[in-house]
Amino acid sequence: MTDQRDIQLEPVPEAVLWAPTEGDIAQCNLWLKGVAGWLRAAGNVAHSRRRFEAWVQQLQQQPEAARALRAWWGRWVAEIELDVVLAEAGVAQRWEFWSELGRRVRARLLPVAPTTTNALVLLPWVFDDPRDTRWLLALPRTALQQLVAMLHGAESPVSAQGWRQVVWRALQRCIVHLAAGAMEPELRMRMSPPAREAVLWGDWPRVLHQAQQALQQAPAGQQLTPAALEELRQAIVSARHAAYTAYAHLEEHGVSTVVVFRLRQLRQYSMRAQELLRVLGSPQPARALQHMLARLVAQAHDTRSVRALLAQTSQMLAERVSQRSAETGEHYITRNAAEYRAMLLRAAGGGAVLGLTTWCKFALGSLGLAAFWAGLAAGMNYAFWFVVIMLLHLTVATKQPAMTAPAMVKRLKALHSREAVLRFVDEVAHLVRSQAAAVLGNVLAVVPAVLLLHMASVAWWGQPMIDTAVANEVVAKHQLWGPTLLYAAGTGVLLFVSSQIAGWVENAFVVHRLHDAWMHHPGWIRWLGAARARRWALWLRGHVSGLAANISLGLLLGLVPVVLQFFGLPFDVRHVTLVTGQLTAALASIGPEAWGRLDVWSAVAATLLVGPINVAVSFYLALRLAMRAQNVNAVNRGRIMQALRHRWRRAPWSFVWPPKVVAGAPSERV
Repeated sequence: MTDQRDIQLEPVPEAVLWAPTEGDIAQCNLWLKGVAGWLRAAGNVAHSRRRFEAWVQQLQQQPEAARALRAWWGRWVAEIELDVVLAEAGVAQRWEFWSELGRRVRARLLPVAPTTTNALVLLPWVFDDPRDTRWLLALPRTALQQLVAMLHGAESPVSAQGWRQVVWRALQRCIVHLAAGAMEPELRMRMSPPAREAVLWGDWPRVLHQAQQALQQAPAGQQLTPAALEELRQAIVSARHAAYTAYAHLEEHGVSTVVVFRLRQLRQYSMRAQELLRVLGSPQPARALQHMLARLVAQAHDTRSVRALLAQTSQMLAERVSQRSAETGEHYITRNAAEYRAMLLRAAGGGAVLGLTTWCKFALGSLGLAAFWAGLAAGMNYAFWFVVIMLLHLTVATKQPAMTAPAMVKRLKALHSREAVLRFVDEVAHLVRSQAAAVLGNVLAVVPAVLLLHMASVAWWGQPMIDTAVANEVVAKHQLWGPTLLYAAGTGVLLFVSSQIAGWVENAFVVHRLHDAWMHHPGWIRWLGAARARRWALWLRGHVSGLAANISLGLLLGLVPVVLQFFGLPFDVRHVTLVTGQLTAALASIGPEAWGRLDVWSAVAATLLVGPINVAVSFYLALRLAMRAQNVNAVNRGRIMQALRHRWRRAPWSFVWPPKVVAGAPSERV
């Protein structure tokens, strides 16, 4: 029961009690915004309830104020298309991702004119606080029913039957949007054949006509029977399920941001249509509309959020990119001694090639190019040698973590038993061993490779690879107490970004079926012949991810420091193998006396930490993205950490050296 003393403690301001009966639509909108702000009560839900009860009580006690409210309500409903806000509020309003993104940015930056009659703009403007959802849901039922009776009474210009027609028009709007979206070619071509026939919806006019007849025949105070709306509800559900069959096509043939965006829109419209059906069939329509309004306010705030749009639309794309990376990452995980030795050999070969990369970097640096062109030349140098390493089937250690993390997360979907958790821990041990082997092979091979190049330079040209001044500069740049470790973390971010670029490029390659297009392209066939064009297209299909990863990584390592320095942000690349090669060249140029210098030992210590930081940062970012894409919950993450700690205490050596038995055997699971 309402505490009258509490209501009296909260007098209703005159500006809230008396609705404007004169003036333009701006006065009506500003008054409504003022009422919502007063009822908000600074986020105190209990206070909002008391204010609402006091407001309704004052309106009942002052008939003139109630008549003014009814006059305002009739005028406002005539000016504002409420069926639009009921159907479309909280749903992305564009059928294309980039136009919707632009609309949200404009909505965030531009102020709202109170003269607008656009209900979609007014809703988040009136209820401009996310806390409004809470007090809207908490409004007392008795006072709400009294307010509705006051608005739809005998003297009201808007009857209860008229309000039911507003809800019906909103439902029709949702169905039109649903039909138009499902008939889009981008979706229809991806649906299964039975679903494609189903979305022709030849029976929709009859279903809608029957539901409308039931609506017109039902008295104002009587609810619609469930049978009158059941066929319409089933038709809406069937249409949504037909559109959902497009997801299977996306899983197999790549993800399109546009298609994912439109599928989400269809889901929102179908759910809104079902919600409007519940309102029409509810024995308490006022209460149903109250809950619907609260949800519309929350969803309207979401439709203004750029972050929410990016997160919702890119979730499936992120999952697909992670899956593409996972397919590549499987090749970087070793599970037995033979694979471990093979990884060491491939990494040693990659380190030897990166010794040539170091020599080329110093040679390009001696040309004295301008900053941008020097960065571009360095990036092309890195990209070229990375591609050479890929084509020779060798390994660059720091490229592994961003690829192997998604491969591991694939196994997190099935953590339903202790054995599944132990199998995942086995994969972690395999990964750590593989990464250690790759880093060790790269570093141990790049040192002798650079020393050989240094000796060849002395023997051929009579001078070292770099002079003493440059060597001292290299040592000074890699100090333990300088920014080297921060730069190493930044380089880990670039390693992660390159893996994502590779996944995006491969996904786009598959979505647009470029290998099929090039396989049958007349120009390629005339130039290469049909058989060779087919082989080249299939080879490109299998290697497009690797090419994109290596080329993008090289260009990122070369150009990002230049771009950031242009904006006054100091940054330099700290890639473990490249840093080791550069420091080796510097020490060879300085000579044996270098080992008596403290700054040299500081540089060596910093170099030893660069590799773990590169690996940890890129692996962490890739793991987080993959976990988000796979919806791994906190419970499973806790189970994994507990199992990893147990393995580390009982068998720490299993993270360093391969087992004598095949991975997964009981003897390894200590």
